Amino acid sequence: MVMTVVAATYIVVLRYTRTVLTEMYFATTAVCVTEVLKLILSLGMLRRDVGSFSGTLSSLNENILKSPKELLKLSIPSLVYAVQNNMAFVALSNLDAAVYQVTYQLKIPCTALCTVFMLNRSLSKLQWVSVFILCAGVVLVQWKPMETTKVQVVQNPVLGFVAIAIAVLCSGFAGVYFEKVLKTSDTSLWIRNIQMYISGIVVTAIGVYLNDGAQVMEKGFFFGYTHWVWTVVFLASLGGLYTSVVVKYTDNIMKGFSAAAAIVLSTAASVLLFGLKLTLSFITGTILVCISIYYYGLPKQNTSTLVQVEVEKPKELLVKV
Repeated sequence: MVMTVVAATYIVVLRYTRTVLTEMYFATTAVCVTEVLKLILSLGMLRRDVGSFSGTLSSLNENILKSPKELLKLSIPSLVYAVQNNMAFVALSNLDAAVYQVTYQLKIPCTALCTVFMLNRSLSKLQWVSVFILCAGVVLVQWKPMETTKVQVVQNPVLGFVAIAIAVLCSGFAGVYFEKVLKTSDTSLWIRNIQMYISGIVVTAIGVYLNDGAQVMEKGFFFGYTHWVWTVVFLASLGGLYTSVVVKYTDNIMKGFSAAAAIVLSTAASVLLFGLKLTLSFITGTILVCISIYYYGLPKQNTSTLVQVEVEKPKELLVKV
């Protein structure tokens, strides 16, 4: 429930900050601050698992200072995630929150393909059918652009869709790459997160300098930040941690229900807050996407046939154990 509310609220509030606020903040600085907050939260979780401050410092010294190769390895998903997070700001500046939420589910087939090629896994027939249903649903959502009556900024839907496409590709690759790193070593999840977020801070700081360096020097790093912008940063940091918790303690079916529920909440909020006018194609496409998410998360069925053969055995061969 918490993950659903966090995911839906993050999308809606981010959309609000990019289309309603008068003083536009720098998206690159928001992404950088998010990485810093993720690092702080991960350090707190590591401290809880280790149980002592000295043990935490020893673990950090062993896995961070003495393992530069591991930091370099995790810099790859850090860079990809940085691009993905920046593309989310671009997309939500040009697309409604509900449209973004539905279209972003294309990360499922992208992740599936990366899983097949990078982890040598196979998908069931039901999962492949779900992927095609999801793609059909996204096509229906994008078929006829919807109007938002309460958004005054100029939007470019094509740019928004291109940004989502880039974010989807980044999400699929980075997620599978990170999973492969986790499962090919005994290093804890929080240490891997810390390694990735340290690299992420460096990468996003370079992004701030390259994209908005002059304006940041002129107006300040936190120019345009309001309590709504800080809410976006906090929700973005919290979302990743809650996803890990849900996957660890429940299963992919529950995660799928959460994603579908977040889509419904985002749509309802878009209608109320941004004056989104729903169309039949959007509603149909959204339903297809929600159905595909559910069926994709179902566990694989064992299709092997069990054949029972009765064999007559001489009584003298029966052994009582």
